[in-house]
Amino acid sequence: MKCVVWDLDDTVWSGILAEGGGAELRPRLAEILTALDERGVLHSIASKNEPQRAMARLRELGVADYFLYPQISWQPKSELVQAIAKALNIGLDTLLFVDDSPFERAEVAHVCPQVRCVDAADLHELLALPGLAAAVTPESRNRRLMYRQEETRRAYEETFEGPRNDFLATLGMRLTIAPATVDDLLRAAELSQRTHQLNTTGLTFSADELAALLPRADQALLTMSLEDRFGSYGTIGIVLLGLDDNEWRIRLFLMSCRVMGRNIGGAVLAYLAQQASTHGRILTADFLPNDVNRPMYMVYRLAGFVETGDGGSGELVRRLRLRPGAGPAVPPYVELTAAALASL
Repeated sequence: MKCVVWDLDDTVWSGILAEGGGAELRPRLAEILTALDERGVLHSIASKNEPQRAMARLRELGVADYFLYPQISWQPKSELVQAIAKALNIGLDTLLFVDDSPFERAEVAHVCPQVRCVDAADLHELLALPGLAAAVTPESRNRRLMYRQEETRRAYEETFEGPRNDFLATLGMRLTIAPATVDDLLRAAELSQRTHQLNTTGLTFSADELAALLPRADQALLTMSLEDRFGSYGTIGIVLLGLDDNEWRIRLFLMSCRVMGRNIGGAVLAYLAQQASTHGRILTADFLPNDVNRPMYMVYRLAGFVETGDGGSGELVRRLRLRPGAGPAVPPYVELTAAALASL
């Protein structure tokens, strides 16, 4: 789960704000907010309340900063939940909705069946729920800050007048690609387990499984990190390459949804294509389609990959190959730092 969406009355605080309640947080609520925040789980609000008054009370209780894109209005909760997913650019299946009202939980579950709904009475069990018990990494501790930075980027973009590429050029993006080290493994495992939309094959790994790949001569694990004028995105993606004497095969390529629309995928493929060419290898890729990852298929196609018609590791896996003569280029608005892969 990527985000917990909270009701307010009798969920975040005790009582109903409009009836004089809301004087104190529910027991353990502050502890739960802090623990999930450190694990990289985001928080938001879907509440039927008066917005200014509700936000003022959250500030008084010292927890307002935890909540991203709070949706406080009299609209159906399902609409508020969908607005949060859109604002965060994450799938509905990555949201968990907490509310004390059986009616509100049922309404959200009916309209948005992908959302997991939890009774506020079960608050004490939240930290142990599957999908929320993630390991703490440097990126997870800073995830809320990164989303705040993204709010600033979005506000800047809304005021920018001119072509999209001109906007991207003003960001000063600096992309770094490097072979993974032991220190990268927790984050790489987290990305494999949490990233669904910008994910080519859906392979998942634990940190121990990735550690076993590092010394293998027939596999290479790369990480990508990104910075721009507004701050660091942290480690935003990984590539797992299968290597042999003739071919470099991209077994897994995934990126955080926070970099969608930046053409970072095209920059990574341009780098891999150049390195493969330097070593006299053809560059191929596996792609396993699902309901949400078509954007990654388009990244491949725009970079010059075509389907070969051969099956990959399973009947549903599509095999792609970089078209002869196709030379994807790093976009001019992305500054790339990457070592030559001479050791692979």
